[in-house]
Amino acid sequence: MGNKLLLVSVFFACLFLMSFKGEKKKKVLFFGDSITQMGVQKGGYIDVLNTMIQQNGKADQFELVGAGIGGNKIYDLFLRMEKDVLAQHPDVVVIWVGVNDVWHKSSFGTGTDYDKFGLFYDAVVKKIQATGAKVIVATPAAIGERNDYSNAQDGDLNMYSSWIRKYAAENSLGLVDLRKTFHDYSVANNPTNAEKGILTTDRVHLNEKGNAFVAEQMWTAIQ
Repeated sequence: MGNKLLLVSVFFACLFLMSFKGEKKKKVLFFGDSITQMGVQKGGYIDVLNTMIQQNGKADQFELVGAGIGGNKIYDLFLRMEKDVLAQHPDVVVIWVGVNDVWHKSSFGTGTDYDKFGLFYDAVVKKIQATGAKVIVATPAAIGERNDYSNAQDGDLNMYSSWIRKYAAENSLGLVDLRKTFHDYSVANNPTNAEKGILTTDRVHLNEKGNAFVAEQMWTAIQ
């Protein structure tokens, strides 16, 4: 009888310990364009975020995945969503897109018209939400870092970012408002009103400070 009780006690103790070991990491997928594609590289914002997670002792709680492709616009994200997002079974998806939708209208004659941008964006979000994943959206940060709104695409970037903010509020989505925080940072740290070199290398893509800055914003949103 004593042996049986001992075996039963050991069995339940093992089950108890296994319940702690079996906790699954939260998979966070970053869905976007070349900024996110570069984000997985050494020193990129996703790489920096991984380091931050480790330093906070939470490496066993989060798995970060980058799904960025250079030149992508919102309709490109829609077209590759099944393979690059849904098939990965993420718990959280961070959508960061919009720069090319604006930029390519003037530089290549393509881009995405404002009314179509919202339709595609909503379709992407709804399809991700249908899987049970949480969605966090980010506004496009910058095409030029002048802080007096004299960059050529500032008007469109502000308009598209306003739509994303409103959409996030109406649909109870997490929001990383990089458009606002980049502008605020430039006001405080760009006294000569330079068009690049503050948080970007080329007016759009992130430098070392920019990657660290974005990583901090993303960490606040996903923890």
